[in-house]
Amino acid sequence: MDNLKVAEILEEIADMLDIKGEKYKPRAYRRAALSVRSLSEDIKKIKERGELKEIPGVGKAIEGKIEEILESGSSKYLDDLKQEIPVDVDSLLSVEGVGPKTIKTLHEKLKVKNIDDLEEAAKNNKIRDLGGFGKKSEQKILENIDFARKSKGRFILGYIEPIVKNLKNKLENFQYVEKVEIAGSFRRRKETIGDIDILVVTKRPTEVMDFFTTLDDVDGIIVKGDSKSTVRLKEGLDCDIRVIDNKSFGSALLYFTGSKQTNIEMRKISIKKGLKLSEYGLFKGEMQIAGETEEEVFQKLGMKYIEPELRENRGEIEVSLEGKLPKLIGYNDIKGDLQMHTKWSDGVNTVEQMAKAGKDLGYEYIAITDHTGSLRIAGGLNEKEIKRQMKEIDKVNQKINGITILKGVEVNIQSDGKLDVSNKLLEELDIVVASIHTGFRQTKEKMTGRIISAMENENVNIIAHPTGRKIKERKAYELDFDKILKKSKETNTFLEINSYPIRLDLNDINTKRAIESGCKLAINTDAHSTNHLRYMELGIATARRGWAGKKNMINTLPLKKLRKILEK
Repeated sequence: MDNLKVAEILEEIADMLDIKGEKYKPRAYRRAALSVRSLSEDIKKIKERGELKEIPGVGKAIEGKIEEILESGSSKYLDDLKQEIPVDVDSLLSVEGVGPKTIKTLHEKLKVKNIDDLEEAAKNNKIRDLGGFGKKSEQKILENIDFARKSKGRFILGYIEPIVKNLKNKLENFQYVEKVEIAGSFRRRKETIGDIDILVVTKRPTEVMDFFTTLDDVDGIIVKGDSKSTVRLKEGLDCDIRVIDNKSFGSALLYFTGSKQTNIEMRKISIKKGLKLSEYGLFKGEMQIAGETEEEVFQKLGMKYIEPELRENRGEIEVSLEGKLPKLIGYNDIKGDLQMHTKWSDGVNTVEQMAKAGKDLGYEYIAITDHTGSLRIAGGLNEKEIKRQMKEIDKVNQKINGITILKGVEVNIQSDGKLDVSNKLLEELDIVVASIHTGFRQTKEKMTGRIISAMENENVNIIAHPTGRKIKERKAYELDFDKILKKSKETNTFLEINSYPIRLDLNDINTKRAIESGCKLAINTDAHSTNHLRYMELGIATARRGWAGKKNMINTLPLKKLRKILEK
């Protein structure tokens, strides 16, 4: 909780400084926020050891800000900036196409302070006449306001996951809890969740409810009872906890995991068999015939067990009845991560630190793919710098045993479809990842053409975050996805499932389409720090939701076989 709060305040300071027009400070605060957000340890413990300045990007000034946030829960520096620029930055930045410079212009020219003011200005055609805007920009802002409002109230899985796991851990260690599971969309690994459902088995429900409702994580109690309580967590989402009888735990877990439509279809199957299925169990008349475990419920219904990630009523019921469910990729099947960034561009760790972290995870290989040339905002490397980095990778490979570092880049697909690094240099690399970072507003035909052009380059191995969407921030750009899939298979260019929490791109639906088209994929973290490497689990979950197996992913292969398929 503390890590998220600190990171969010540092990011908000960066946004306010951007609006002010500061040149260097915003990047410093964002770098520190990135490091704090990705910490695997509670920042309070780091502060207690006096080691805040050891966090990448945290110097003396930012250290003081972090200490103040941890002590008071707020930042006077941020409060002063808000007094100076009285706008609702969070709501305005949630609208795609509205950045700090735009906010500054809109506030100065039209007195826009929040998303409602922005909508009113756009509807009254006041934005189109401002310098740098136009009728199309104004219309796009209106469309994106609708998207931003629909995204409100959902929490990104990867960012809320540590909080949920922490809650589960506390309950598991409480003396009166016999069994605990997280259900709901969290268990199905949906990319965003609206609330948390926790199921527990206990003989002392009153003590468990007292314990849970008084945890430090709780901001307020909505309902408290012996069998169910609902609280509002400090992060802003609601959390239900229910006490379940052990004999009904499996059926309750099945019911509260969902999805709603999957539950409806399973109840239909039970009715056809003369049975009744509910959260209390599977019954034949008044007699419970299953319910203690999910597995026995599926078995009694004549179904193969459906993994939680598949329970979205997308055909899994029918395939389960036929006994033909796919063997999904496992959470330990990945042998290496093929996209990550270091201090050479916009990452916070060195090549050696990333390699050691990869080795600690049991990886056989990693690929260093720092940004290139034209993406200067992310510290893109020119060709001389890429060659220097290649030499450093050679040295680190000689120094560290047990893992191989592949030399790579994340090259930019420019507006005309060309790459910003010469083919001569790309040929020298082990792996080339290509992606779009600019020009998102081009037509569907042009966006599709850019990606196809990159795929046709004999040196490009992977198209990263192929649709460009950012969860709750930016819709996917328009693409002819069928053409992309066809070209992927034709050119032996692999599509990425990007595991970064706000991306998860390809998403689950597009992953399923890609697999059905016979395409091969790669699951990568796009890590910008060693702590980001743990995001691999999110990408694997997305792959599982897309019905992907181990055979569908190139980075489940051992290094020797991987090298072979990277030769286009």
